[in-house]
Amino acid sequence: MIRTRQLLTRIVGVAALVFAAQSGVGAATTSAAVTTPTTTSVTQPAAAAAQRPNIVFVLTDDMSSNLLPYMPQVRKLQSQGMTFNDAVVSNSLCCPSRSTIFTGQYPHNTGVLGNDGPNGGFDAFHKNGLERDTFATALKAKGYRTAMMGKYLNGYDPKATVDGQQPYVPPGWSQWDVVGDGYKGYDYKLAHNHKIEPHGNKTKDYLTDVLSEKGQSFIKKSAAAHKPFMLEVALFTPHGPSIPARRDKHDFPGLKAPHGPAFDRLPTNAPPWLARQNPLTQSEKNTIDKKFRKRAQSLQAVDKMVGKLRDTLARAGVADDTYIVFSSDNGFHLGEYRLKAGKQTAFDTDVRVPLVIAGPGVAAGRTSNAQVSNIDFAPTFRKIGGAAVSSRVDGHSLLPLLDGGPDADWRTANLIEHRHAKKSPDDPDNHGGESISPPNYHAMRTISYTYVEYDSGAKEYYDLRTDPNELHNTVGRLSRARLAELHDALTRLKDCRGDGCWSAGHP
Repeated sequence: MIRTRQLLTRIVGVAALVFAAQSGVGAATTSAAVTTPTTTSVTQPAAAAAQRPNIVFVLTDDMSSNLLPYMPQVRKLQSQGMTFNDAVVSNSLCCPSRSTIFTGQYPHNTGVLGNDGPNGGFDAFHKNGLERDTFATALKAKGYRTAMMGKYLNGYDPKATVDGQQPYVPPGWSQWDVVGDGYKGYDYKLAHNHKIEPHGNKTKDYLTDVLSEKGQSFIKKSAAAHKPFMLEVALFTPHGPSIPARRDKHDFPGLKAPHGPAFDRLPTNAPPWLARQNPLTQSEKNTIDKKFRKRAQSLQAVDKMVGKLRDTLARAGVADDTYIVFSSDNGFHLGEYRLKAGKQTAFDTDVRVPLVIAGPGVAAGRTSNAQVSNIDFAPTFRKIGGAAVSSRVDGHSLLPLLDGGPDADWRTANLIEHRHAKKSPDDPDNHGGESISPPNYHAMRTISYTYVEYDSGAKEYYDLRTDPNELHNTVGRLSRARLAELHDALTRLKDCRGDGCWSAGHP
């Protein structure tokens, strides 16, 4: 039924699969122009050749939904596809989240619990054998051309020799254009398949622009070869130091960070690790404003890339057969709850991510309140490509939602996991700077509440219906029976595996 509808509705035009947290997006001043994908130069042979839908997946790094107003191309994508208001990640940290995206498994099942160390980073992902069964291996086995571009997993080094390869290319990828440390935007080494391409400090070397060009070339070649394709472009922006392209470094003069209800404010009955945070100083607020402005500036090149990729799809004649997915590996706090720059908490600032969708059969301008998660990417991509979804996968395909299915049939709760990360000079998120890694916790996020249990015994409960900004921890008001009920439901989620996670997601 789903495939039939998709084939019949291709005349709708370019749709957009973009998972986006509810953002209250409005008009924003920006130097970026909105480019409408060109459809007049469609090449009929390429359009007719698409036997299965293509996928273009754009993944940002540390992007909070309050930056969406500064991205006109992504806002256009929202207007032409489906927006998910309550998309969350299973762990608000780069490598655990990206490992989940590749596999569809929660961190407690991937074993990737941090960015480095024995249970973190690329080393853990590789050691645990996870590369042998990802959405990339599944799609390539079905005849897809697959390309990975940009940021792979923390700790991946193009110069290192792994399994006798240098640079190492994991199974499942037809084309590999990956950078180890691209946070500065310039002066990096890119692994182009099994060769290293050095890039310097010239304007043409700006990483997001380089990835944009490579992505466009991959789309053109795939369409010309009449092959279905999957392209992931994973950015390093707006992760700090949030270096913008030189053309964008003066954008948004005077822009300040949003000061919402949670800015520089502690929740009542805050857990001990948070309760000791001091009010922000004026100097810290000024730094936060500068960081927010640079984050918005750095995303201008990403927004431009989204427009160029869509335009390339249209010119190649495959736009109507392609899903576009835009999301982030985690959210980000910047002044909320007296926390400076960082993530890793169970607050919505950190776990909710932009997630919207357009593609074959997806009606324009729709929104969904379904409780979706990054565990759902891999099974969705597999289903699009006609590949089987392993019983080891914890997530669920989003296609029934995209095809018009009701939110009521979806899971009602998602698991959030966190392992405290010690300071490490090699970890860009725990190197001793502003970011704080909370103590170990597990949390359950539903449409109506967030419930958190720390290993220390501390607990949090926020009623999202009456307290959407999570400013009042009311766990002390819950009955013993209700606490037992919540604990049992959370335990089922944090112990779930494979198909059992679907039932555990219905407490």
